[in-house]
Amino acid sequence: MASEATPRINAHYLEQFTNQTVRIVGKVLALHGETATLDASGSITIHLNRESHLTVNNAAEIIGKVQQDLSVKVLQATDFGGSMDYAAADAVVDATHRYKEIFYEAGGE
Repeated sequence: MASEATPRINAHYLEQFTNQTVRIVGKVLALHGETATLDASGSITIHLNRESHLTVNNAAEIIGKVQQDLSVKVLQATDFGGSMDYAAADAVVDATHRYKEIFYEAGGE
């Protein structure tokens, strides 16, 4: 069985990926118990799991499922530390949506 594609998105694409697994890079703005707020070209509420170890003001990559309320339920979270070029991360998101055929396999091929 092939692994599920995890499109790179930011806050602007949440509505287009409801109930799908995605990959998001952003800055951790706040931690609130079992949730976090991530800035990925807009604010996103992240529902953490027990393995999530994030630090406020650090960059993080979230692999998770977009919920109906446009929050994201974490499947995997990686803390990237304090230094990140967020403009470059947004450029990658833009490129993957503009040139989907390069980044994602077409179904059945």
